[in-house]
Amino acid sequence: MTETPASPHPPFPLGRPTGCPFDPASAYAALREEAPLTKVSTPAGVDAWMVSRYDDLRTVLRDRRLSSRLAPSDHVVEDADLDREVDAGSILNLDGAEHTRLRRLLTTEFTVKRIEALRPRIQQIIDVHIDALLASPRPVDLVRDFALPIPSLVICELLGVPYADRDVFQRQSAQLVAVDVPLPEAEAVAAEMQQYMAGLVMAKLEQPADDLLSRLIERANSTERPLSMEELVSIGITLLIAGHETTANMIALSTLVLLRNPDQLKVLQEHPELAPTATEELLRYLSVVQFGVFRQVTEDMELASEQLKAGEFLIAALSAGNRDESVYPAADQVDLSRRASTHLAFGFGPHQCLGQQLARVELQEVFTRLYRRIPTLRLAVPFEEIDFKHNTLVYGVKALPVTWDDPR
Repeated sequence: MTETPASPHPPFPLGRPTGCPFDPASAYAALREEAPLTKVSTPAGVDAWMVSRYDDLRTVLRDRRLSSRLAPSDHVVEDADLDREVDAGSILNLDGAEHTRLRRLLTTEFTVKRIEALRPRIQQIIDVHIDALLASPRPVDLVRDFALPIPSLVICELLGVPYADRDVFQRQSAQLVAVDVPLPEAEAVAAEMQQYMAGLVMAKLEQPADDLLSRLIERANSTERPLSMEELVSIGITLLIAGHETTANMIALSTLVLLRNPDQLKVLQEHPELAPTATEELLRYLSVVQFGVFRQVTEDMELASEQLKAGEFLIAALSAGNRDESVYPAADQVDLSRRASTHLAFGFGPHQCLGQQLARVELQEVFTRLYRRIPTLRLAVPFEEIDFKHNTLVYGVKALPVTWDDPR
């Protein structure tokens, strides 16, 4: 048996520093200066160019010579099958006209105007959960009782998914975003989720309602090419997972950042009108899509003075770009007054996050309401006991025990 020679390149992911768990890999700063494109060895079993400068990342993410056909996370999946066919309806992995067709069908649902119309309902959901927190025995786990339920309920109502099924899809989502789940187990969970979503789509086909999935079916049926069952299932799963995993982790992790930076929390409590600015800065600072996104070169090209060959792989390290000092001075500090709206937390280019406005509104309303209604919110355990999610695609905390003083 012939053994594959070990790669001469450093392994990816690069390790986070031991000091501040909110910081990305400490090696990024030196790489931005000295080797903005550098080869790394991935768990997928291939070497890839890693991009770390902000300007280069924007170039990469909008360059249509770089294909998205691989899953954004394939590079951190051990022995991933990089030659498999792209599933129909996989909006994250399709390129060109097929991607444009699906995105055009969905864009109507995520316009600023339509998402703003949801703001009152989102406010109501948040207030109900704060009421429940205040009525609970302390301490509470802010992840379980607040950060996860809010985006889950919002995306369920938007899509038309029964909220009673949340335990099922939250468990499935958690397994699908973990990078240390054995491949057979991950495939079994994916099949289970496909079966669940197929049942839901069938119900929408038989009895349409006023929800995103029903409207999507109707909108597609008015075109020359209605969506197939496979496409609808794939779109539904993508929206369901993306709609709650990233926002839930942002809510919990942002709260921890603010509790560790009381001067910044005080600014937000005294000036809740800063919630939109604070949202953008925390998105930049935390960059919860912690391993970046994977791309494949489709034709020879030059980038940052390096020659890339067709077929090679590339990692867009979003968290490295969001800490680029040439764009964000004192980038390793969280500053809620910073104008950070050009960050890369939602990606950039044709695959930029479709649901970013929904995430913004949810985060803005949490930042406006939670710390005003519970001004003495604080950790119920030493910071050193907080367990971070190092082995999931979306960075966060596993639990966040908090407490507060009785209101006077």
